[in-house]
Amino acid sequence: MKLSIGPSILNSDLSNLAKECQEIINSGADFLHLDVMDGHFVPNLTFGHPVVKCLRTKLPNTGFECHMMVAHPEKWVQPMAEAGVNRYIFHLEATNDIETLVSKIQEAGMKVGIGIKPNTPVDDVIQYVDLCDLVLIMTVEPGFGGQTFMQSMIPKIKYIRSQFPDVDIEVDGGVSHVNIGCCAEAGANVIVAGTAVTGTTNKLKAIRDLREEWEKAI
Repeated sequence: MKLSIGPSILNSDLSNLAKECQEIINSGADFLHLDVMDGHFVPNLTFGHPVVKCLRTKLPNTGFECHMMVAHPEKWVQPMAEAGVNRYIFHLEATNDIETLVSKIQEAGMKVGIGIKPNTPVDDVIQYVDLCDLVLIMTVEPGFGGQTFMQSMIPKIKYIRSQFPDVDIEVDGGVSHVNIGCCAEAGANVIVAGTAVTGTTNKLKAIRDLREEWEKAI
């Protein structure tokens, strides 16, 4: 397994976003995780495709992953593709037509991720894993940064890895150098770290510590 770390910019300084994003990439991140919230699917509001498009002009070669915590993910596929998004993650709970949405994302030229919230049984997503490039296991309730990592989600990661040895499994929510080891042992190879990276003055060390702990665990 190859590890990819994509810090979330949810708690970054939005007035200085491009500079902060560049600092994160310069500190060793593999991609940026962009949390898009609409105030409906989750009780919070962040930013949409216009901000993503502006960021793309400043960071032309950086991988952008959009985590779409929105009520109608099919509405934003084309705008996000045009904004320069590389991977589009939608929530299983937000749509009734998974196959059509997956096809729409692929036709727009983006990779596909499917996420599930903590209360969603892992069996609900199993039938769709073959359709996507990545499965996202939320280890906090989506909507806000800075929450506590939910250890009880680890069995979901283990189960998906046991069934799908080659799929990318992403973990998002409260991940730090303290608990990344159990994520690695379970089979997660794509890590979203929010405050563990953006909340520190030494982002280079924070990302290096995450990599070291992941390597130790596997």
